[in-house]
Amino acid sequence: MKKSAGWMISLLLLQWFGCAEHEPATTQALTGLDPARFTAQIDEKAVSLYFLHNQSGLHMAVTNYGARVVALLTPDRNGRLDDIVLGFDSLQGYLDSQEPYFGAAIGRYGNRIADGRFTLNHRTYQLARNNNGQALHGGPKGFHNVVWDAQPAGSDQLALKYVSRDGEEGYPGTLTVVMKYSLTADNAFRIEYTATTDQQTVLNLTHHSFFNLHGAGHGTINDHELTIYADRYTPVDSVLIPTGELALVEGTAMDFRTATPIGARLQAEFEQFKLAKGYDHNYVLNRTAASDLQPAARVYDPFSGRVMEVLTTEPGLQFYGGNFLNGDQIGKGGKPYLFRTAFCLETQHFPDSPNQPQFPSVVLNPGETYHHICEYKFSVQ
Repeated sequence: MKKSAGWMISLLLLQWFGCAEHEPATTQALTGLDPARFTAQIDEKAVSLYFLHNQSGLHMAVTNYGARVVALLTPDRNGRLDDIVLGFDSLQGYLDSQEPYFGAAIGRYGNRIADGRFTLNHRTYQLARNNNGQALHGGPKGFHNVVWDAQPAGSDQLALKYVSRDGEEGYPGTLTVVMKYSLTADNAFRIEYTATTDQQTVLNLTHHSFFNLHGAGHGTINDHELTIYADRYTPVDSVLIPTGELALVEGTAMDFRTATPIGARLQAEFEQFKLAKGYDHNYVLNRTAASDLQPAARVYDPFSGRVMEVLTTEPGLQFYGGNFLNGDQIGKGGKPYLFRTAFCLETQHFPDSPNQPQFPSVVLNPGETYHHICEYKFSVQ
């Protein structure tokens, strides 16, 4: 049978567009982020947006401003990809002074130091008191508001470097920090930190992504089932500084040794909830070896089937339940980030350790290398 030229053109167009439908979408397309909106010069350094992916379904976008994870896409039990971290569609959102550390690298000292003061080698150092009279997350600038040198290494790794000069934010010593962000073959977002100093200093680095396994901006995280492998935690006072006690979680609302919905006990009459407005506490992890990578926590979302496991070499884990989110931050896709619609699990040394000698030491000496690994590993159930 003779076929018309129009029929042949239609067939070719169908084949062309049909093949295009089977081409894998790029990470940039999947995130919906425009790199031009993250391009700038800050402190005479170039800011850019970087895209990473692995072969197992993880996709990530990172800006070297604050070494921030802007987007992290993982599949649910049906293979649907969702972005599970809070953030903004452009660099401008991260420049807001009220922005709550979305996706940021935190240093020099993650968490709080009492009165912004510590003593080292008989010398007292005064830091900025940027949180209710306490030092928080390295100060107003910290590592979250500086431009890191970034170098991609293939499609699944990004190396980030920052040199913090002696006296920056009040800390002693010139500190050189290198971080490697990797998306591993077994579906983990792995962060490997190393740091060296030319003077004795204190150091506590961590990562501050806000997670929602439903998808960023898609409802509360109080139905997520959380397990934390810790028998003890560090209670806090009215300004969220640890009292020094290593308290048992048993018999309290802090007990996540077995999987429990995050919101299951938030209505309990519990003094620590009144002080912290909910969960914002450091857990003392049940470690069996000083420096090995070991499980710290597991989160399961029954709705999507997503599972996130947290592994670390650190002695502590800060669990924050989104108590201070209030809808003021308008995130990706125009979604407001509401009360308790994200959680953080920050691997760390304990808050205020420079002032609490019974806590594991955070002192770094010249000639030593700080080394810390954190993994957020994803699967479905």
